[in-house]
Amino acid sequence: MENMINDLASKYNVPAPRYTSYPTMPYWDTNSFNVTDWKQTVKRSFIESNGNEGISIYIHLPFCESLCTYCGCNTRITKNHQVEDPYITAVLKEWKMYLDIMDGKPIIKEIHLGGGTPTFFSSANLHRLISGVLQSADVHPNAEFSFEGHPANTTIEHLLTLYNLGFRRISLGIQDFDPIVQTIINRHQSFEQVETITRAARAIGYTSINYDLIYGLPLQTMQGLAETIRLVAELMPDRIAFYSYAHVPWIKPGQRLFTEKDLPNAHDKSKLYEIGRSLLRGHGFKEIGMDHFALPEDQLFEAEDKGTLHRNFMGYTAQHTQMLIGLGVSAISDSYYGFAQNVKVVEEYLKLVNNDELPVFKGHILTHSDLLMRKHILNIMCKGYTTWNYHVDGCDALFDGIERLKPLADDGLIELNSWELKVTPLGKRYLRNICMAFDERLWADKPTTQLFSMAI
Repeated sequence: MENMINDLASKYNVPAPRYTSYPTMPYWDTNSFNVTDWKQTVKRSFIESNGNEGISIYIHLPFCESLCTYCGCNTRITKNHQVEDPYITAVLKEWKMYLDIMDGKPIIKEIHLGGGTPTFFSSANLHRLISGVLQSADVHPNAEFSFEGHPANTTIEHLLTLYNLGFRRISLGIQDFDPIVQTIINRHQSFEQVETITRAARAIGYTSINYDLIYGLPLQTMQGLAETIRLVAELMPDRIAFYSYAHVPWIKPGQRLFTEKDLPNAHDKSKLYEIGRSLLRGHGFKEIGMDHFALPEDQLFEAEDKGTLHRNFMGYTAQHTQMLIGLGVSAISDSYYGFAQNVKVVEEYLKLVNNDELPVFKGHILTHSDLLMRKHILNIMCKGYTTWNYHVDGCDALFDGIERLKPLADDGLIELNSWELKVTPLGKRYLRNICMAFDERLWADKPTTQLFSMAI
């Protein structure tokens, strides 16, 4: 079995999207995109879906006091906390622009604060931000609010303030407890800091705690990862995101502070994943979709079990909404009919918003074929299967995708027949590769340079 997994890891370790969207961003048709069309898709989606399921909101808070060299997110490194107030003012102004576009009172089903480091902001400023968003909206009875926190700077005051605003989920970025790894990635937090925040959050009433772990980091070892998971198991978070390190130094120059020689090769990285996966399962965590694990009592597990798991630009969620509004610098929105991304530089974002301009700089309006292929990709990522009806779904993209799937079926990654695809237990390791078979745009215009991180 181990030899077979090694052979498959070598075969399928190719650049592949993570499919938080389809089409993936490098294949957006930005030339024909315009903000007027984008606004129309927002209005249409709001009318169709707000009354039944509400909307989701992602708020990007980009500031960090230090650079984590592994990070692929859009960040601004500063110790100047005077940046907080004007940034929040701009985010609330952008939200007002979307309220005008929707022309109705939104029902908020999901809010997620990401970054950057949301807990860079003071609790008072976070209160101003969230209360400013909520004052012009209703909250769905099943709403779920979550935020990302750095264990080294998240305070009891942060926890209490956000709890009183309706937050019940917190995600702590740990990555690895090994001090050697922490040093090279410049991400420092002790087990004691993580334990303190975890226990405090539970005492306050948070119902779901997630830890982010990464495999494939520079200087990471099998023994170090095993020790990290042993320590994690002492605290038993409700969820764990166990991500593959994405080495993209051509996009994120901070990753050039170490070299490929510091990284595990494909074989060793695959072993890191297998060891981590086995240990997490041994501690009672159930594998959810791709890269995620949850205890059976957690909503994420329940959603997958019921077939209601959803995936959007925030990753996996138990909350399904047709529309996601992204606020803040570099944030991405999804109206279902289109995508739009905000400008990536803080100063440009502030200037556009303060000039009463929506800070969108690129996007994509989905075609009929895009919508069909996205449906299948989301089904594979969230449900582990998809079905089709040739009379309804029949198109060249579907037929070509089915042909590309046949070698994956021969390798035991999927079960394939004339009307459905089912991911096998072995195939769960290769969801990105399976989805790629349906990626019509990628196959029509194969990249000549590496656009995506490696699948393993």
